[in-house]
Amino acid sequence: MTSNGVPGTKASPFGLLSAFKGRNDASIKGQYRTYLFNKFLFMLSCGALVVVISGVSATLGSYDLRFLEVYQIIFDHLLKWSEPETVKVFVVWQLRLPRIIMGVVAGFGLAIAGTAMQGIMKNPLADPYTTGISAGAGFGAAIAIILNFGVVVGQYAIIINAFLFSLIPTFIIVSLTRFRRPTPSMMVLAGIATMYIFTAMTSLFMISADPNSVQAVYVWTVGTLDKASWTSIPIVFAIVVLGSVYLQVMAKNLNVMGMGDAGAKSLGVNVERTRVLILAVISLMTAAIVSFTGVIGFIGLVSPHVVRIFLGSDNKYLLPASGLFGAALLLGADAVARTIIAPTILPVGIITAFIGGPLFLYLIMRREKEVW
Repeated sequence: MTSNGVPGTKASPFGLLSAFKGRNDASIKGQYRTYLFNKFLFMLSCGALVVVISGVSATLGSYDLRFLEVYQIIFDHLLKWSEPETVKVFVVWQLRLPRIIMGVVAGFGLAIAGTAMQGIMKNPLADPYTTGISAGAGFGAAIAIILNFGVVVGQYAIIINAFLFSLIPTFIIVSLTRFRRPTPSMMVLAGIATMYIFTAMTSLFMISADPNSVQAVYVWTVGTLDKASWTSIPIVFAIVVLGSVYLQVMAKNLNVMGMGDAGAKSLGVNVERTRVLILAVISLMTAAIVSFTGVIGFIGLVSPHVVRIFLGSDNKYLLPASGLFGAALLLGADAVARTIIAPTILPVGIITAFIGGPLFLYLIMRREKEVW
C-alpha cells in the first residue's frame, strides 16, 4: 500500500488519477458486458418463446398430441427416414409443421422488413403494409382469382401475380428518386397513396365477382397460413434469409441514417442509393412472403416498437430481435386463430389486427409526446 492509499501507485496526483482511470475503464467494460448480456438474453428469450409456441401450436387440432411428443416425433423422423410413416408422423410432419415453419419465416421476415423500413424512412408508421407493398400483392391475387388472368397459368398463377404486383409500389417510390429527391415522409405518403389505389381497385373487382371468388379474395387479403406447404417454404425461406443477412450487414448504415440525411452524408453514406437498395430488398422479402400467405398486417409495424422498449434503437441488435419477436407474435396469433372458435379456423390476419391495433395504441400513449 502506497502513501496515497491506492495499491501500486506513487504518492502523486498523476498516480492517483491513473488509478481512478483504470478503475473507470474496468467499470465501463463491466457495464458494456452487462449491456450486451441483456440484449442477447432478450433475443434468447424470444427464440425460446418461438420454440415453445411452435410446440404448443403443433398440439392444436382434432388429433390429440402432447407437447414433448411433438418434438420426439420430429427428431425421430429426421434421424430415422426409413421408419414407416404413422398417423402421428403424418399429422405433425405433413399437416402442422409446414404451417408452423411458414409462420416462423413469415413473422421473422415481416418484422425485420418493418424494422429496416422504419429505419430508412425515419417514420414510426412505415412498414410493408403502409407503403403499399401488401396492397399491391392483394390486387394481383384478386385479378388471378376473379378474372382468372395471370402472367402464368396453373397453381402458381395467384402467387406470381401477387409477387409481381407487390413490386409496383416499390417501383413507384423508387421512381420518385429519379425525378426529384423525395424526403422519407414523401416516400411513405406515396406508398400510402398507392395502397389506397390498389385497395380501391381490389374492392371494385370484388363487387362484380361471384360469391366464391369474393370469399377467396377476402381470405387472401386478410392473410392466412392455411396454404403453407413443403414446396413453398424453401422459396420463402431462401429469400428471407438472404434479405435478412443483407439488412444485418447494413445495420451500421441504418444507425447512421437515423441521425438524419445530412449527418449520414457527412459520415460518407450515400443516403439515396442506400435507401433505394434497402427498400428493394425489403420489397422482395415482403413480396415473397405475402405471395404465399396473403396480406398479414401489423407484424412489421408493432414488433420493432415493442423491441425498442427493451433494446433501444441499435439496429445491430434491433433487427434480429424484432425478427424473433415477430415470429413469436405471428405463431401466437395463428394459435389463437385456430382455437378461438374451433373447429373453424380464422384467417391469422384478423387476429394480428386485433392484437396489433390495441398494442400499437398503447405504445403511442405510453410514449406521450415522443412516438419515434
